[in-house]
Amino acid sequence: MTTDTDTSAAGYGFTRPQDVTLLTPDADFAALMQGLWPESVLRISHFTRGRRAIETLFNDPPDLLIVDGELSDMPGLDVVSLVKSENVYRQLPVIYVISHEELESGRDWLAAEIDDFLARPLRPAEIRARVLLTLARASRSFDANPLTRLPGNTSIIHRIQELIDRREDFALVYADLDHFKSFNDKYGFSRGDEVLMMTARVIVNTIRSLPGIRSFVGHVGGDDFVFIVPPEVAETACQRLVATFDGIVPSFYDPEDRERGDIQSTDREGRLRTFPLMAISLAVVFNRDGSLKHYGEASQIAMSLKKKAKENPKSCYVLDQRRGDSPPRTSSLPD
Repeated sequence: MTTDTDTSAAGYGFTRPQDVTLLTPDADFAALMQGLWPESVLRISHFTRGRRAIETLFNDPPDLLIVDGELSDMPGLDVVSLVKSENVYRQLPVIYVISHEELESGRDWLAAEIDDFLARPLRPAEIRARVLLTLARASRSFDANPLTRLPGNTSIIHRIQELIDRREDFALVYADLDHFKSFNDKYGFSRGDEVLMMTARVIVNTIRSLPGIRSFVGHVGGDDFVFIVPPEVAETACQRLVATFDGIVPSFYDPEDRERGDIQSTDREGRLRTFPLMAISLAVVFNRDGSLKHYGEASQIAMSLKKKAKENPKSCYVLDQRRGDSPPRTSSLPD
């Protein structure tokens, strides 16, 4: 939980200090902003004029832009439009500072391209909340996988490390698709994307079928996914996921390939080969009693388990059995 005594970016859920460009002629507002967070959390660069700020913005874009509507040299929304007109900076989050009179003026705010607003009189508690929420929202949006909209690598790493630091028991499951490349090569990227979307939905719906648990689903990229569940339901989740995936994936193949049970496609050397239908491999890493110390440790264990899983041509899951000399346990569903 974040408190007023937190002095690090990590205490607010950031991997590094956030850079904020504040554009306002209001010296009291600038002083208030600079006093709300230590520089180890938010580094605030203050400008009083729009044109000078724009030059700096394009050379060194911040994580957040706060624009006062009461600039002396140009309208604040013109600054926003100039910044957002550049494709590279369209994702830069912007908070607009306005009076209540302007807020009630009937302006078309959908055309303003701002992400949030602060209305005068400015209150410290509201400033803190809106700034942090805007940064968090932008971070989630930027990190999300563009195809599945699931959290991406930064969010995945943060969640794993957060659970490790809290010494919570959890099962981390890495999932990837076997023979996905051969499918993509034969049927094209569009149908490949449909398979990835299906896989994301199957994982999410499988986790949702386990009531009353805290969970997390992320998309590392390509055909690699992760999910986190309590250790006691991990095997059930894997069994349901394998069964559902194997029941759906044949429908993505042409009837003749589906009936034959394989496809003809080129391998990485460009040679024509026969490949089986896609399968899903799951590697399950457990954190019990604080056994993991860093997310990199979990990833390393998972990689070795995935190699074990891929030895099985069918969809399967491998459970980490790091207790004494117990080897990993591989399981697949019966035909």
